[in-house]
Amino acid sequence: MKNNLKVARVQVDLTQQQLAEKVGVTRQTISLIEKGNYNPTLKLCLKICYAVNKTLNDVFWIERGEFSNEDTKNK
Repeated sequence: MKNNLKVARVQVDLTQQQLAEKVGVTRQTISLIEKGNYNPTLKLCLKICYAVNKTLNDVFWIERGEFSNEDTKNK
């Protein structure tokens, strides 16, 4: 999963720690998400989007090539 979390977070002048506190996770979790090393749940994605005043599409997306063959069979 790709994301623009760092850009969105900086635009609303939040540190990783501040964002983490707003959404109920650790600063390390926010760091891992920004680096693309952790895929958050949909619920956490939505909490993050509300905290930075962005839509889900603004912050998170998946490239077509990232889907496995199983994911694309019905498309």
